[in-house]
Amino acid sequence: MEENRNSVLEIQDNRPEVKELFSNLKKELPNLEKLFKKCSGQGGYEDPIYRFYHQSFKVYWLQDNTKEIVETLQALLPNLALNPKFLSIVNEGLGKKFKPEDNARWLEKTRPILEAFFHARYFLEMAVRYGNELEYPPNRLPSGWASFLYLYNLR
Repeated sequence: MEENRNSVLEIQDNRPEVKELFSNLKKELPNLEKLFKKCSGQGGYEDPIYRFYHQSFKVYWLQDNTKEIVETLQALLPNLALNPKFLSIVNEGLGKKFKPEDNARWLEKTRPILEAFFHARYFLEMAVRYGNELEYPPNRLPSGWASFLYLYNLR
């Protein structure tokens, strides 16, 4: 029994920040799952992407979901700044207001909105997946968990 306990401890990531993140992840998992479902369904995923190709100003509404995801993920570990690469992508895709002249430069104006959403949704998906699959934060990392740790600059 003691040997089994020691082997589990050796394969766990016992850094305090990771343990806090993992604990908060488990605690918030129902809310994360609800948000992921919202950002994966027809209204929160399928339709906004269609709006991009349809060249509809409604693609701009995707920023609301992106912002909600980022705020929710940041709240899991509020004392640590999120990854600067991620924040750069997100910041380039938020705060956009539609102007009719955007239609002439549609890709340039709207792709950052989608890119920010895709990155935010990816990290939300990893949070939900590994919040459900993992019993403890591992030292041997699945790629998705490793990238989730990168979000908090813990990798």
